[in-house]
Amino acid sequence: MIKKYVFGTPFETEAIVKEMDTEQGNLTFGKVSAESGFTFSYLMSKDDIVYGLGEANRGINKRNYCYISNCTDEPNHLEDKKSLYAAHNFIVISGRENFGLFFDYPAKITFDIGYTKEELLEVSCESADLYLYVITGENAYDIVKQFRKIIGRSYIPPKFAFGFGQSRWGYKTKEDYRKVLEGYRKNHIPMDMIYMDIDYMQDFKDFTLNEENFKDFPEFVHEMKEEGIRLVPIIDAGVKVEEGYSVYEEGVEKGYFCKREDGSDFIAAVWPGDTHFPDVLNADARKWFGDHYRFLIDQGIEGFWNDMNEPAIFYSREGMEELKTLIKKYVEEDLETLPVWELEKHVLGIASHPEDYARFYHNVDGRKIRHDKVHNLFGCNMTRAAGEAFERIAPDKRFLMFSRSSYIGMHRYGGIWTGDNKSWWSHILLNLKMMPSLNMCGFLYAGADLGGFGADSTRDLVLRWMALGVFTPLMRNHSAEGTREQEAYQFGDTEDFRGIVETRYRLLPYLYSEYMKAALNDDMYFRPLAFVYPEDSFAKEVEDQMMLGDEIMIAPVYTQNAKGRYVYLPEDMLFVKFTKDGAYTEESLKQGHHYVEIAINEVPLFIRKGRCIPLVKAAKCAEELDTTHMDVIGFADAEYTLYEDDGMHKDYENPKNYRVLKCR
Repeated sequence: MIKKYVFGTPFETEAIVKEMDTEQGNLTFGKVSAESGFTFSYLMSKDDIVYGLGEANRGINKRNYCYISNCTDEPNHLEDKKSLYAAHNFIVISGRENFGLFFDYPAKITFDIGYTKEELLEVSCESADLYLYVITGENAYDIVKQFRKIIGRSYIPPKFAFGFGQSRWGYKTKEDYRKVLEGYRKNHIPMDMIYMDIDYMQDFKDFTLNEENFKDFPEFVHEMKEEGIRLVPIIDAGVKVEEGYSVYEEGVEKGYFCKREDGSDFIAAVWPGDTHFPDVLNADARKWFGDHYRFLIDQGIEGFWNDMNEPAIFYSREGMEELKTLIKKYVEEDLETLPVWELEKHVLGIASHPEDYARFYHNVDGRKIRHDKVHNLFGCNMTRAAGEAFERIAPDKRFLMFSRSSYIGMHRYGGIWTGDNKSWWSHILLNLKMMPSLNMCGFLYAGADLGGFGADSTRDLVLRWMALGVFTPLMRNHSAEGTREQEAYQFGDTEDFRGIVETRYRLLPYLYSEYMKAALNDDMYFRPLAFVYPEDSFAKEVEDQMMLGDEIMIAPVYTQNAKGRYVYLPEDMLFVKFTKDGAYTEESLKQGHHYVEIAINEVPLFIRKGRCIPLVKAAKCAEELDTTHMDVIGFADAEYTLYEDDGMHKDYENPKNYRVLKCR
């Protein structure tokens, strides 16, 4: 059961697609105070588990920490970070009472989940203008499925988007891309996508191509596609301020950029230098910005990734002037009254400074709305701009689209990657723990930068991380300029990498099938063990294993130098390890605790009792997989219902997309 409560005058975020009546009276669970801002409070029992919050730090169980939904360009995902790139304000309390809460509020909101007081759940925000949805159900999984029904169907990408992709900030020329293609193809490592970071643009200007390095771009796109490769360019949120640049001039002429209070166009520095932000909360501006994706689509591009859309701000004109004044005072006037660490704080804090987000405004249906009041909607609406444009440009075709910043509702238009992580072993585990939480909030097409974006990676780290990436819908190796190159062919012997990526392609029909079932049924692709085994007390404690679909459990290795790991099996399972050259081993294991050996070049999974999964022979790209000849592995006489469509169009409901396979 779902009840909708209204407080004050909420901003319409359009996160919820189902029309619902507003409830009157007190909440069934917890207490609300709306006298000075808004606070929801609830006393948890000691055994309550709190799920949700999508892309948030720490564990699957969110207890005993504080999380702040305030979309932030934060490249250092340390344990003490309370805000990351997204705002997913949905939580589920599971234990003494079972209920879910969605706080539909687009500004900064704090979830204190036993952080200040161990037993107290307190959700607070500055303004008492929001919708609160309260969902009751049999258990946490039931509550999640009810929530998924009211927020709309998850984004469905083309099938090639389930292949492996290689990215790096620093590919600058056609030859750079050809070198990557050659490195993978000559080592017989499958690949479907190469991503184009900011250097493909002319002076970092959206919807442009570097005039020297990417002449005859349609021919280059075709050349790569002939090799089974889709190029996937980045689009940033800021539009460069430059006379003669048509996107800038059009936006200024039509009034489509965010403005200062005095009506002038707000200026912030990002990669191109001075930029304006498109007012994507304005329906006309959103359409205008989205239609510019056609520039690249008309040249053969079939996928994009949106970045810097929190929006990230390196500094504003106003912020820089304030800093200059402070430095002048420090140098010329009074060196003793301002400690050096205070100066350092101001210098380092100039990027994405909270005051900058209160300096500009949106035009929403003729109303002037200060940005910080709707901050968490910017990235969502940038990606919505693209998704709505795709429907106008090619309504029957699927495009790849994922974003860095998001709010619930964006899951209908694209997926996400989890941002600028690091080449740290702890971030493999963080990657794993984020996946089911994202699924709870509707984000099924998700993944992390495999191998880590920042810092220098190592061969063993990349191998272990890619073994997890085999199972995430978005499987992309990505790294930052200036770090160690970490493409699969950069570490000497490539056989181990080939075996892991080939395992992805061998499993791709199953992974795609389970993704499509989850999307079409408003379900989850990844589930915590406790969702599948709600009566199992051990399952409730496990956070480093995950159920995928209805057939398998995954348990990746995420510890340096480990030769294996401990796992808990809630039921009898078949332990399968995939190795290179299409080989795999099988071992029957009983319910309970086990130590399993997993070599650095192996991909482990566990098939549930009475279940089976399909396998195909690996190919160089997803389009070349032969799904007419499948092996089925698992328990004898088990059956599997495979979903398979053409991977590019939207004939989702066709019963011909389903067929039953049997394990002999």
